Amino acid sequence: MAGFDLVRQPEPDLIEACVHCGFCLPTCPTYLLWGEEADSPRGRIVLMRAAQEEGGELTVAQVDAWDNCLGCMACVTACPSGVQYGKLIEDTRGQVERNWERTRADRLWRDALFALFPHPGRLRALAPLTAIGRTRPAERIAARLPDRLGRVRELLRLAPRTPLRAMWRRLPERTRARGSSRGQVGFVQGCVQRVFFGDVNAATVAVLAAEGFDVFAPRLPRCCGALQLHSGDDEPARELARATIAAFERCDAVVANAAGCGSAMKDYGHLLRDDPAWAARARAFSAKVRDVTELLAAHEPRAVRQPLALTVAYHDACHLAHAQGVRAAPRELLRGIPGLELLEPEGWEICCGSAGLYNLLEPEPAAALGRQKAERLLATGAQAVAAANPGCALQLAAHTRALGRELPIHHPIELLHASITGRSP
Repeated sequence: MAGFDLVRQPEPDLIEACVHCGFCLPTCPTYLLWGEEADSPRGRIVLMRAAQEEGGELTVAQVDAWDNCLGCMACVTACPSGVQYGKLIEDTRGQVERNWERTRADRLWRDALFALFPHPGRLRALAPLTAIGRTRPAERIAARLPDRLGRVRELLRLAPRTPLRAMWRRLPERTRARGSSRGQVGFVQGCVQRVFFGDVNAATVAVLAAEGFDVFAPRLPRCCGALQLHSGDDEPARELARATIAAFERCDAVVANAAGCGSAMKDYGHLLRDDPAWAARARAFSAKVRDVTELLAAHEPRAVRQPLALTVAYHDACHLAHAQGVRAAPRELLRGIPGLELLEPEGWEICCGSAGLYNLLEPEPAAALGRQKAERLLATGAQAVAAANPGCALQLAAHTRALGRELPIHHPIELLHASITGRSP
């Protein structure tokens, strides 16, 4: 008997593709923090092989090593052998959640996060608490919380600065293209994105329409399943994946503006590979998914860009740059804005520590990475940061604020919208 069950095991061929060359080591955040082999991609793959072998078993050391992984996929970009580490860690985490007995406190915390964040209605209902969390008394209380409540402290510190009224914004289900239509795109609103970053969604729809796309943006599904998929809670992720496919598969393309969402939807073919009724549909759907910057950069611009005098440091969201391999498109769009100067921070490939729910599950390494990333962004001297993921935006805002100079964080599409409309972002 092995430590893993037979349900969607990490595929042996993918495990064997790793030749342990070490090219991943300088790009792995946790290896850079601690220098431990088990906290490197190749070390984690060795532990996967051990758990899968006959007579293998799950141990605390193995689960800790996999939990410590941010799933940032920087190793995928660095790997000369093309190891598909993303598929391996997602399948491994599913095994852990089915076959490992977590502590009661850990299980309750994870259940609470999954019961809240993938549900926009529940996030909106709790919106007043985020306003309380932004007050100075609440910040002082959070700073005094003991280390054993570090997860709660991090949740309070990351409270978004979104006005309450903005959290209730609703998008129209259908928006017509300006001028002749280039086709219909489905826009996935996301869960955290639609509540805390509704302005980004509104700008996304407006820019797509200005560039000639009919936009279909239904209220449901509430979530694409990315948070659960990247954390090992794979059955709810599979249910949300099926709902997302059913809602959007008739569109010419499916657009995401959150890096984690786009990465998850491009992975539906793997997630549903063992579902006879959905496997082919999932593969066809994933082939149509595009990040909004990816879609726009592939078409000749229609809307006139107005000057925008701003120096902007570009932050590579891991699930856009590494998991999806999209780096040139957002830069191309930003450099197409007259007057905007794009700056590149050092260490672009190293994660900021957000990584889905990672900063709420592993707050200490996440905070170390967040501070490092904030320091590098501030060192550019930029007036603002462009970041294409809601988790990154919250993490970077919190850590630049902690360093005494909070930088405005804009999604690239917000800057493009500001240029098209002639308004300040």
